[in-house]
Amino acid sequence: MLKEDSKSRWERYRIFLKDVADGFFETDLKGNFIFFNDALCRIFGYSRDDIRDRNYSDFMDAENARVAFQDFNQLFITGNEAAGIRWEIRRKDGEKRNIEINANLIFDADGRKIGFRGIARDMTDRTLAEQALKASEQCTIELYEASRQAEQRYRTLLDFLPDPIFVLDQRTRVTYLNPAFLSVFGWTLEELKGRRIPFIPEERKQETRQGTDQLFKEKVIRRFETQRLTKDGRLLDIKLNAALFYETGHEPAGQVVILRDISRQKRLDQINQTLFRISKSLHRFRTLDDRLAYITQQIRELLDVEGASVILLDEEKNEFFFRVSDFGDEKTTRLWREVRFPADKGVAGKVHKSGKPIIVADTSKSDMFFSQVDERTGFHTHNMLDVPLQSHDRVIGVLCAVNKKNGAFDQTDIELLGTIAGMVALPLENARINEALNRSYEEVKILNKAKDRVIHHLSHELKTPISVLSASLGLIAKKTDHFHDPGIDRILDRSRRNLERLLDMQYEIEDISRGGDFRTHRMLTTLLDTCSDELEMLISENLGEADIINRIRQLIDDEFGPKEPVLEQIRLDQFVSDRLRQLKPLFAHRSCRLETRIQETGSVLIPSEVLGKITDGLVRNAVENTPDGGLIKVTVYSSGRNPILAVNDFGIGITGENQAIIFESCFSTTDIMQYASRQRFDFNAGGRGFDLLRMKIFSERYNFNIRLNSIRCRFIPKETDQCPGNIDQCRHCRTVDDCLTSGGTTVTVRFHPVP
Repeated sequence: MLKEDSKSRWERYRIFLKDVADGFFETDLKGNFIFFNDALCRIFGYSRDDIRDRNYSDFMDAENARVAFQDFNQLFITGNEAAGIRWEIRRKDGEKRNIEINANLIFDADGRKIGFRGIARDMTDRTLAEQALKASEQCTIELYEASRQAEQRYRTLLDFLPDPIFVLDQRTRVTYLNPAFLSVFGWTLEELKGRRIPFIPEERKQETRQGTDQLFKEKVIRRFETQRLTKDGRLLDIKLNAALFYETGHEPAGQVVILRDISRQKRLDQINQTLFRISKSLHRFRTLDDRLAYITQQIRELLDVEGASVILLDEEKNEFFFRVSDFGDEKTTRLWREVRFPADKGVAGKVHKSGKPIIVADTSKSDMFFSQVDERTGFHTHNMLDVPLQSHDRVIGVLCAVNKKNGAFDQTDIELLGTIAGMVALPLENARINEALNRSYEEVKILNKAKDRVIHHLSHELKTPISVLSASLGLIAKKTDHFHDPGIDRILDRSRRNLERLLDMQYEIEDISRGGDFRTHRMLTTLLDTCSDELEMLISENLGEADIINRIRQLIDDEFGPKEPVLEQIRLDQFVSDRLRQLKPLFAHRSCRLETRIQETGSVLIPSEVLGKITDGLVRNAVENTPDGGLIKVTVYSSGRNPILAVNDFGIGITGENQAIIFESCFSTTDIMQYASRQRFDFNAGGRGFDLLRMKIFSERYNFNIRLNSIRCRFIPKETDQCPGNIDQCRHCRTVDDCLTSGGTTVTVRFHPVP
């Protein structure tokens, strides 16, 4: 009878190992394998003969062997169980596998340390566990037949397994529980031995009966997913493997059941699926509020809560408001969106201040809960979870979930809501920035319209007084011809120069604001027609010029008449050559060298008047920014089919700050007070920022590209630094080359070819 009982125990342990996928091993103190099961062979990828009597270090590289030695050495010294040790081994086929080791010391009958015993779990591919369990069955049979001492080894193996295991007799009463069962479900063997385990939920009893029938029919059940209760009432998702074991004859003696708690894994899978679904769906929503509404809906479903909200901070008013809420019905949701409350109140205020999530399990017992929100909405909040919405280093709001329907909020809920908060925070911050940019853009549009009106008005207002001043100067010059007074001549000369400057400015404004109406021309023409007889008589009596009316009419047409430039096909090389011949006499009083390289190009489509203004403006700006003795280069060439005009001066250059705005406003690169008394093409006689702005507008109107590259003279790096205007007078330059290499500006105009 004793022999039969022993045989039954061995049969039971053999059944225990049938579904075990983990490798069991024993080594001597040097780490040589002296006993192991087939599961270890499978994990290592070697046969029994390949492993037997070999050292653990033969199956890993030098670094991992060093780590393993340290682990075994620490176990030997302390005698404490080594759990959760991670190694990387190299299989026979070269594949690397990560394994987890739980190990203890082996003592002989005299208490001396004689080796190590442990379990190796393949963490690389859990799906191979079933194959390892099947392989370990044969190993168990072989070990049973080889030695009676295997009983203790297998019992130790069961105690090491991290998954709950229990054994039932024929009447489904408990005969064995491993330590993992106590850890997961909370019952001890003393509490359950000889009893049925009270952990089957009512709604799972029918499927459990069906599963038991299947077990007795097929002798084994694998990977059966169901739910079980813990001692404290928690509901766990588990994966069940079960098998019948036999003691004598053909009648089963009981069941061996292995459970694995997959609750967290299922929850994580569900979270990942939800986050993936959210990320895939967000692009379908055009507005931020639509996206947030979708996310709050997903939070309600995933956390199984009554409501979810995105709470943002109004920094100007220091108040919280509900940007988006979802409570399952439109009325409640609308009420929440109308609520505002102080930023230092409630759970949201605490979360915003600390930057950490907060769970309130019972709002009636929490002094953080701000009840006025419920009072205003008519909602009753029982419990809640708030997590911060963080953008970079600051909290911009709170993501809130209220009233969990089943159970209480836990760490998993915090992790989930925190992950979603990370997805929400950046779009929210971007939306705020975008809204601010849109407001700024609208303000800029309004300012631009006002600027256009001012420029347009200025263009019209300048015409009449400038024309009157021009005519008056002409009359004064005629009446003072016989005086020959040098003082009067200087005054008139200075007046003409400044009047010409005003005329240039007026023409540039006209180019910028072209497209407006011509009411001034119509008004003056009508006025002239009405008063022509009186004016003709008056002028004849005073000046003796009878044909003056026609000349005035022509002047009005020239100054105020509508001008619509006509597009022309112009050979850029020929045009620039002709224009330079006309310009050279105008700066003949300067001692600047002009070098030209004009290559044959194709035609460009642009009004000749506009092209002339571009060429004149670029050359004039180059001359006026180049000191005497300096160099100016004008180049015309083709890049592909595109005609290119480049004007390069070796002058004072433009500061980096000024380059950023030079084409964006009526900007002058020099101080107005420096050129008030200078003539055109004089050094530093520039300053009419309209010239540069006009070129930019021309480029947009006539579809060409203009690019400026400039290096400020290294001897005068600041805008307030002065250049003497002559290389010979510069205290920094010993030679002309010193000046030519110190700075300069290149403006390149790229035209599109004529189709």
